[in-house]
Order: sequence, then C-alpha cells, then structure tokens
Amino acid sequence: MFEKLTTSRELFIFKLGSALSMERDSLQMLEDLTSRAQRVELKALLEEHTEETRQQLANLERAFVILGEDVDDSPSPTTAGLAKEAKTTLRKTIPQLADQVILAGALETEHYEIAVYETLIAAAQAAGNVELVSIFEQNLGQEKAAAEKLRAASRAVAAEGPLHAPDGDNG
Repeated sequence: MFEKLTTSRELFIFKLGSALSMERDSLQMLEDLTSRAQRVELKALLEEHTEETRQQLANLERAFVILGEDVDDSPSPTTAGLAKEAKTTLRKTIPQLADQVILAGALETEHYEIAVYETLIAAAQAAGNVELVSIFEQNLGQEKAAAEKLRAASRAVAAEGPLHAPDGDNG
C-alpha cells in the first residue's frame, strides 16, 4: 500500500490493515483449534468467539469505508506466528493435552488483539474520530470478554488435568 509510512494517517491505515489480517488469521486459527478441541464446552467457547471474530472483521472493513480508503490487509506476522506456534505445539502434544494447548494459543492471541485495539483506539481518539473509536471499543470489549472466558477455562482445564491421562501421567 505505502512504500514508506510518512504520516500518522498512513501509519493508522497500515495498522488498520494489519488488524484486518490479524482477525483473518485469528478466524482461521479459531476454526482450526475448534476442530481439535476435546471438551464440548471448549468447542462452544471457540465457536462463540469465531462468530464474534466475523463481526470484528466486518467492523474493521467498515472502518476502511468510514475513512474513504480501500480495504487493505497489511501483514500481521505476530498472529501468523501465534497460529503456527499453536499448530506446532499441538503436533508435539498428546491428544489428551490438546485443550491446554488450545487455550494457551487462544489466550495469547487475545492479549495481542487487545493491545492492537487499544492502539487503534488511541489513534482514533487523537484524530477525533468518535465513530472509529466506537467500532474499535466494540471489538476491544469482545476481545477482553473472550480473554476472560479463556482464562477461566484455562484454569478449570488445568485443575482437571488432561482428559484420559495415559498411565503414569500425573498432569
């Protein structure tokens, strides 16, 4: 999109595009992790956040329209890396521990997304664009709620231990 970012607006548009890529990566990651989840309640939690992520994508695309910019998906190497890490760890882990890996990957991603939205909100506030602030705050609220649900699920799963632990595995 831009060869070199030279204005705050260009930087903001680039970060907005990166956020769009971030949510697309997250959507793919959520779909992948849902298929690997062992617990029914974890699948339901991931499916719920998958739907929220679709809405967040629509919100980000709407932000481009509000700005009068073409939708651009700048790279988001962080979320691509988090998704790769989760997949790699799942391949190295016995199925009974999959939910613990899934929860860790999902929670790590949520924390990154929270930081991205906080940055976008600060920039939109500085520009005086209350409509964008509202959009980003909606997405941020969903991310924070998802992080809290994932944190609670992570604690519960860790306390339960693995599903059907192999003999000699004490957690």
